[in-house]
Amino acid sequence: MARARAEGARQKISVLRIGHRPGRDPRLSTHVALAARALGAERLFLNPPDPSLERRVGEISKRWGGGFEVVGAPEWKAVLRSFPQAVAHLTMYGEPLDELEPKLRGADPLLLVVGGAKVPSEIYRLSTWNLAVGHQPHSEVAALSIVLDRLLGTPGPGGWPGARQVIVPQRRGKKVIAPVAEALP
Repeated sequence: MARARAEGARQKISVLRIGHRPGRDPRLSTHVALAARALGAERLFLNPPDPSLERRVGEISKRWGGGFEVVGAPEWKAVLRSFPQAVAHLTMYGEPLDELEPKLRGADPLLLVVGGAKVPSEIYRLSTWNLAVGHQPHSEVAALSIVLDRLLGTPGPGGWPGARQVIVPQRRGKKVIAPVAEALP
């Protein structure tokens, strides 16, 4: 069962996507960015950089609100080494999420690393933890979503600060409105 986010005590989480292949992986990397954004991460470091993807996700953030950003990262090792706290590499070869969850909650800020087709072996050594949501082949988007939901909870309905449009939950159909600025949190 998903938990609501605790106000005021929100853990700061960033995501590092390594092994992105511009021109070949835009859909998957966009899904990583969208899942990270929608489930409460603050930013996505994208290695290697892809200005087109950065621009597309930036437009989504402008339209739907929040402060999420995509930052091009030419060197993934530099991101890892400069991160001020803990790093959790999401891999099916890691320690179970249930066992690591208390440690992950204590790491603030936390960097979650998701790889591509070939993850450099160094990432296993440089990470604070190698974390598995399951020990079978699975999508990095699914793994990231599960970890973010566990740590931050499921976001509720309503607009985010700065949103130009907001979904109004419906039993059937779709309803999107342009919010009045005073009505937003």
